[in-house]
Amino acid sequence: MADTLLSVRNLKTYFYTDEGVVKAVDGLTYELHKGETLGIVGESGCGKSVHALSVMRLIPQPPGKIVEGEILFEGINLLKLPDDDMRKIRGNRIAMIFQEPMTSLNPVLTIGEQIAEAVMLHQRLNKKDAWDRAAEMLDKVKIPLAKERVRDYPHQFSGGMRQRVMIAMALSCNPSILVADEPTTALDVTIQAQILELMRELQQEFNMAIILITHNLGVVAETCDNVVVMYAGRPVEHATVQRIFRDPKHPYTWGLLHSIPKLYERKERLIPIEGQPPSLIDLPVGCTFAPRCPFAMEICVKQDPPDYAVGADHYAKCFLHSEFATPEEQKAAEAAGLAASTRGGTHDARGELRSKG
Repeated sequence: MADTLLSVRNLKTYFYTDEGVVKAVDGLTYELHKGETLGIVGESGCGKSVHALSVMRLIPQPPGKIVEGEILFEGINLLKLPDDDMRKIRGNRIAMIFQEPMTSLNPVLTIGEQIAEAVMLHQRLNKKDAWDRAAEMLDKVKIPLAKERVRDYPHQFSGGMRQRVMIAMALSCNPSILVADEPTTALDVTIQAQILELMRELQQEFNMAIILITHNLGVVAETCDNVVVMYAGRPVEHATVQRIFRDPKHPYTWGLLHSIPKLYERKERLIPIEGQPPSLIDLPVGCTFAPRCPFAMEICVKQDPPDYAVGADHYAKCFLHSEFATPEEQKAAEAAGLAASTRGGTHDARGELRSKG
């Protein structure tokens, strides 16, 4: 498509350790378009953040290495760019909000110095104009008294305000893509809702695309257009946000949706996903979710399932949608998907679900 900004193709990022090879990202593929918000969802350790660091070319080498795949930004393969050229893109055309703002901000530099540094590097502004830009960005992210607070240090800001500072820093160079790694983690629900609303407003103002990395499905339903569900380093389902919530097709996605409390259903307890995620050093043969899947078939523990088209722009990596499943198994799967879906439900930033139009 002409409006494709980023195309990730069969990305594989491994870490070589004394215990073995950790396949942190193992075959991730997606496209990101102008103005789109793409959600990358999954439990801790599934490869979400490693994928983001791969896009930014920030994987520590050693022990990490991108062993296969392409990351095409506006048609240019970032993995083949010289370091100097990549530095011109990182923080400028593609910006990132890291998971914990207090560890990402330098405690001995003022907020203004840290924002101005990026602006002077990428936008070639002088120091005065860069400081003016820093104050302007703090004002855009709704930090009161921005011209005065630009001279404050990170410890003088609350957690929510530090997250706003990180957003201001990331957007100071008008990037085409913003990678947001768990931008609302550890924030209370009121501040979380404010941060999400702020990101939506700034996305429209700057006309940028967002990659939102999160484990919070409420945040995904609130903000995303399309969703990639990851498990054990691999994408298992990819669809629009409406289809993920209304017509999920992968047993892992069903498990994630069952774990969300629904206001329109009164249940004594939530339904957990039994078992533990596999070790990324010693992945099981076949489908990585098979050991925890109540619908696993004989083929599931022998072969890794391909992507099956299960709807318009909807793909699921599951043999239940193939000729290997009997009509009875497919019927049971449909019933399970219907039970997990949020059709007719409601949602807000606190994690409750509301169907999106």
